[in-house]
Amino acid sequence: MRALIISGGGSKGAFAGGIAEYLIKDCCNQYELYVGCSTGCLLLPHLALGEIEKIKKIYTSVSQDDIFSLSPFIIKKNKDGYETKINHYNSILSFIKGRPTFGESKNLRKLIRSSITPEEYKKLDEQNKKVFVTVSNLTLNQIEYYNSKDCTRDEFCDWAWASSNYVPFMSLFNKNGYQYADGGFGNFVPISCAIENGATEIDVIILENEVQTLHLPEVTNAFSLLFRTFQFMKNTNNSKDIIIGKLIGLNQNIKINFYFTPEKLTDNPLIFDPNEMTQWWKEGYEFAKSRQPDSFCHIPQEQVQEQEQHQED
Repeated sequence: MRALIISGGGSKGAFAGGIAEYLIKDCCNQYELYVGCSTGCLLLPHLALGEIEKIKKIYTSVSQDDIFSLSPFIIKKNKDGYETKINHYNSILSFIKGRPTFGESKNLRKLIRSSITPEEYKKLDEQNKKVFVTVSNLTLNQIEYYNSKDCTRDEFCDWAWASSNYVPFMSLFNKNGYQYADGGFGNFVPISCAIENGATEIDVIILENEVQTLHLPEVTNAFSLLFRTFQFMKNTNNSKDIIIGKLIGLNQNIKINFYFTPEKLTDNPLIFDPNEMTQWWKEGYEFAKSRQPDSFCHIPQEQVQEQEQHQED
């Protein structure tokens, strides 16, 4: 069984979408199992259905207002990129309302529900596609996985939303007396889940650099410090997830293909710029295309012959 895994990464999911487009459309890779967390959960249902153009349109047009119903920060664009500061007014408003987070992402919940129709969700089951969502149960201090085959469409949309909520900047999801947040806090690259569910060959898209050689600018405000701290912890967990996945794969003779971002895309993946994300999707596609295709493409022989004939003509 072949599996596709996409890590978390917020707006950087556009780069993963470009890689996935090449693997699925150009390489004709057939996946039965899809596992992701955070932004990966939002991409995978559409990729599983072959609805690449649909999800591409969403990822290349989404903006801050499509994600946040109450934004925790103020973003200003400058010549060096973006300057981010705490939105004190919204943060105070959130606390007055009794919310445990600085901001709220209810608009993202609406976007997820509107993008996955009941008919499309039914097709996932009919086509025997399994999509696993990774969430962090903060009440029980454990990682949980939810399979599309075991959920209703509404439940799945809520789990995908929970997995995408990078608290305390986004909403905390409450269900059945438990509180849930971004799956990337506990398992940024859920390779072990794919293996436990029968994967024998895995393509893993990781929205981070393989070698971290960053020299980050000095922290200037409390928001930046909090965000930087979470990034540090996430990167540490990321390395552990990859090492564990590689060891399990070697022990069970499972082929794992890794696709890291070749360069740093952004300091803040919670900034959603349609123009930037459009460029990242293109770059992800071109990056995958630049790899040695014979090592990971499964192009049918008849398609290869057609391409060769076209080149001769």
